[in-house]
Amino acid sequence: MANAKLGEALRLLGIDHAAGRVYLALLELAPAPLGAIGTATGLDDGELAAAYGDLVDAGLASAAEEGADMVAPVPPAAGLEILARHRAAELDESRITVGGAFESFRRQRLAAYNDNLVEVVTGEAIGPRMRHAWASAREQIRQFESPPYFPLVGATEDALATLARGVRQRVVYSRESLEVPGHLKDVIEPCIEAGEQARVLPSLPVKLVIIDEAYALVSLSIREADVHNTMLVVQPCGLLSALIALFEQSWQSALPFHGRTTRPAGLPPADRRLLRLLAGGASDEVIARELGVSRRTFFRRLQILMARLGAANRFQMALQAQRNGWL
Repeated sequence: MANAKLGEALRLLGIDHAAGRVYLALLELAPAPLGAIGTATGLDDGELAAAYGDLVDAGLASAAEEGADMVAPVPPAAGLEILARHRAAELDESRITVGGAFESFRRQRLAAYNDNLVEVVTGEAIGPRMRHAWASAREQIRQFESPPYFPLVGATEDALATLARGVRQRVVYSRESLEVPGHLKDVIEPCIEAGEQARVLPSLPVKLVIIDEAYALVSLSIREADVHNTMLVVQPCGLLSALIALFEQSWQSALPFHGRTTRPAGLPPADRRLLRLLAGGASDEVIARELGVSRRTFFRRLQILMARLGAANRFQMALQAQRNGWL
């Protein structure tokens, strides 16, 4: 299980399966000849050279002795930081590409659209349409969730009822979602406890709900028409496919919040909330406020958690917490 979690963490950072196998072998056998690593992983010479080269380029491995064939892993902090930045850059590029395509679509075609593939919903009609969307879901809901929030009474109850019907729910939250007072405790965590699969990214390009493969709800403000609190309902078309692809790529790059099935024994809910807020990038002030404690108490809890995880800094603590199923 530990190897599986480490492999998944490496994959999220852009390390492919072969390189991940080599890295696991290095952790178990190093320092060792590169040939021994190849034997342990079952890779041929070409595959081994490529995978080991990827680890060296990523700052995760190097020769153990100069001029020798002995190889070993190296302290990963610097390499992990570079990998994380590369993944963030790739995601930003994808957001820009899809966002640009959508903006072009909106400018060129939205005003003249007459074939019901895209419907514009505004004002008070948004709430009932959103509630109908949750009730109509049959297999899964995919969602980008970030403030500002439309004042919809019973939204959390609708989400919980949908989960209770067995509908799979995957949500990517923005960091700002975790910073809204009480939102993590009162909205996000109850849904996670009910079975929602949740992940977090520093920011999201759009507010989005995808219902099965049937249609999507996209929040929008059309400045040219001076229309606010506006939502698009996108039926099956190329735009819907692009939105689904954007969600899936963002989901792969986001940091997981694991639910009830991985809750470690003896971890208080407040410490679990602390780790989630910290992993989501919330500031120290926001975390202390959400926990209802002073900054001094927050820092004391933080030091205790770092000691339990054997982490020297917050970055290492986030990685160790994810590997241990604490997030």
